[in-house]
Amino acid sequence: MGSIGQYSKESHGYFTFPKLEGDISPRMVFRGKERLNWSLNNYLGLANHPEVRKADAEAGAKYGYAIPMGARMMSGNSNLHEQLEKELAALAQKQDAILVNFGYQAMASAIDCLVDRHDVIVYDAESHACILDGVRLHMGKRFVFPHNDIESCEKQLQRATKMVQETGGSILVITEGVFGMSGDQGKLKEIIELKKKYQFRLFVDDAHGVGTMGKTGAGTGEEQGCQDGIDLYFGTFAKSFALIGGFIAADEAVVTYLRYNMRSQIFAKALPIALVAGLLKRLELIRNHPEYRTKLWEITRALQNGLKTAGFNLGATNTPVTPVYLNGTVDEATNMTFELRETYNIFCSIVVYPVIPKGQIILRLIPTAIHTLEDVKYTIEAFSAIKDKLTSGEYAKGGFAKVQ
Repeated sequence: MGSIGQYSKESHGYFTFPKLEGDISPRMVFRGKERLNWSLNNYLGLANHPEVRKADAEAGAKYGYAIPMGARMMSGNSNLHEQLEKELAALAQKQDAILVNFGYQAMASAIDCLVDRHDVIVYDAESHACILDGVRLHMGKRFVFPHNDIESCEKQLQRATKMVQETGGSILVITEGVFGMSGDQGKLKEIIELKKKYQFRLFVDDAHGVGTMGKTGAGTGEEQGCQDGIDLYFGTFAKSFALIGGFIAADEAVVTYLRYNMRSQIFAKALPIALVAGLLKRLELIRNHPEYRTKLWEITRALQNGLKTAGFNLGATNTPVTPVYLNGTVDEATNMTFELRETYNIFCSIVVYPVIPKGQIILRLIPTAIHTLEDVKYTIEAFSAIKDKLTSGEYAKGGFAKVQ
């Protein structure tokens, strides 16, 4: 059992594998009580949007969830699948796009598909686990650079360039648009500038950026004014789109290559048409209602500015992802989180050792377009109260976390 799993008996159902019940909204039921919820990636509030619910219900009634019965290449293609790919390519400002069934699986599989033993991967050290797993599948060389360290990235590109000159291979650089734990943006513009000196393709995982970043929601590349420099753009449906699956957008030749070589899609059943129809509605809302993104950022700025004014350290976040950094032991974090949920009825994600170094605590908040300024005000007041208790050592005394 892994290092987190060794605590499963004590934490299961409360700190790990919790059950949030009811309609997806800022307030959901946890263990029989309503809580103010800051833990779902429903950035634009589409999960329970009436038009989305209507489209999902109508598509389910019309198609069911079995069709198509097969992989896209064999018997699972449809006009709706192709329409969605075309519209996603337009959103990402690329020539073409390919649908994928699961974001995590697809990212790892795409990396495996794109490189062989002659190629070299250069990647950011704080990349998501799906990227790290994809890199581990690579049978060639791989070089990592410290998070957002462009000087180190260039040094790795120098090493990689020498190597591919010998192997005849190519270089793939991988990073994220928005880093989901720290909330800071990847330095896409600076990495793309390095193309003037080195030959490589850039693969960007923008799971948290698509829909939330940029004037049209095209993502972090649009936000930074460098979308054209991204060679392969990955977006998930599990966050702003409030569903499941994802897509990769790129030049037509690259997408065609992925269609015929990406094993996780060639040998997997296609996304059900009912889900595809629901995704088309979600994409329509993202395109036609920029006010959802405006509201998300209103809540984000109010929350982050309010927390900073109250003396909290939010690190380098410049996106809706809002990590609150505190110092304390795992026991203190446990007691603090328990009181946050039971006394203040606030549910948010807690991150402790071994995910981060000992002595550190992260409370991660995910604002959405359907939170209110009243939610923000209440949360800042509650966080200020628990911070005072943490600083005074009250949570080190115990007696709080008695999960029944």
